[in-house]
Amino acid sequence: MTAETVSVDPGVMEEGASFRLLEELLAHADIRLDGSRPWDMRLLAPGVPDRIFAKGSLGLGESYLDGEWEADALDEFFTRLLRAGLDQEVRPWRLLGHALRARLLNRQTLRRARTVGEVHYDLGNDFYQAMLDPRMTYTCGYWRHARTLDEAQEAKLDLVCRKLGLRPGQRVLDIGCGWGSFARFAAERHGVEVVGVTISREQAELGRELCQGLPVELRLQDYRELDETFDHIVSLGMFEHVGHKNYRAYLEVAHRCLRDEGLFLLHTIGKPRSGTPTDPWIDRYIFPNGELPAMAQVAKAAEGLFLIEDVHNFGADYDTTLMAWHRNFEAAWPDFAERYGERFHRMWRYYLLSCAGAFRARDVQLWQIVFAKQGMAPLGGYRRPE
Repeated sequence: MTAETVSVDPGVMEEGASFRLLEELLAHADIRLDGSRPWDMRLLAPGVPDRIFAKGSLGLGESYLDGEWEADALDEFFTRLLRAGLDQEVRPWRLLGHALRARLLNRQTLRRARTVGEVHYDLGNDFYQAMLDPRMTYTCGYWRHARTLDEAQEAKLDLVCRKLGLRPGQRVLDIGCGWGSFARFAAERHGVEVVGVTISREQAELGRELCQGLPVELRLQDYRELDETFDHIVSLGMFEHVGHKNYRAYLEVAHRCLRDEGLFLLHTIGKPRSGTPTDPWIDRYIFPNGELPAMAQVAKAAEGLFLIEDVHNFGADYDTTLMAWHRNFEAAWPDFAERYGERFHRMWRYYLLSCAGAFRARDVQLWQIVFAKQGMAPLGGYRRPE
C-alpha cells in the first residue's frame, strides 16, 4: 500500500469503499475494524473512514473527540499504527497548507510565543497538580531505578544536577522553568541560586509560592529577552516550543548567557527526520505552534557556538511517564468533569495515550544534550555521571 493509493478524494468514494480501504491499511498494523481486542478500532458512527482519508491524523483525532470511534487501549493502537508506518500512508492534499506554513513561516515569534502558555499551561494549576508528581514536573521521568512517578522525577532532576556538576553558590538559568520543580530541587539539594523564565502566568504565580524562602526567582519572560551571565543553564521540555527558524537564536541566547567554563543541558523531545511537520492534531488541540527538533537541526544550530559533549537518549522512559500521568488524570477526572466536560476528557486521554504509543514505537525520542562553549570545554573532557 503506497501513499499514492490513499491520496484520493473521499468525496468520490462510496462509504463502503473507504471502509474497505481503511480496513486494509489497518491490517498492516494488526488492527481490526470493529474487532474485540483492546487495540482494535470500533466504529461508533458512519463516515469515520471518510474523515480520516480527508484530514489524516487531524480527522482521526477529531472523530475520536466527537465520540465516533473507540479503542480500549489507545496507547497500543497508536504503537501498532506507528510501528507499521501508517502515519506515512495517508497524506491528504488539504493538509499541505499546514505543512507549508510550518516550513516557511516563523510561528514562534515573540507575539505568538505566549499562545501555548495561554492554551495549554494556563489550564489550571489544580488540574496539573492532580496529574503530575508532587513537585509538578511536566517532563519525562528517569525510570532506570525508579518504581513510582515521584521517584522517576526526582531521579531525573538529580541526574540533571549531576551532569551540570552544580556547586553551592553557583547561579543557574532555567529556560522554560514550569512551576519551578528543577529550581526548587537544585536550590534545596545543591545550594545554588536559580533564575527561571516561563511564558505561563499560571506557572509563574504558583511557582513563586512554592519557591518561597529559597534563592529562586521565577519570571514571566521570553527567553529572547535574557542578557545576563550564569554559571550553568538548563532547559527541560521547552525547546519543543522554539521552532526551527529560532533554533540558532535560542542557542545564541544560551551562548551569551553562559560563562565560558559553564555547561548547558538541553532536555527535549526529538524526531527522527528533519523536514517533517508537527502533527496537525497536536498543533491544533494541545501545543499550538509547537515543533519537535531533529538531531541534525540541533547540531547545525550549535555550529561555532557549542561543542556537543554528550547525548543521552532515554525516550522509552516517556512511555512510562505518560502512562503514569494518564492514570493520575483518570483517577482525578471526577473532580474536573463538570469544569471541562467530556470532550476535554476525550481530548486529554487521546493526547496522553497517543503520545505514550509514539514513544513506545520509538517514533519520537527524548534527548538530554550537554553543551560546552566552543574551545572552552571542561579540562579533560566531559564525563556523564552514572
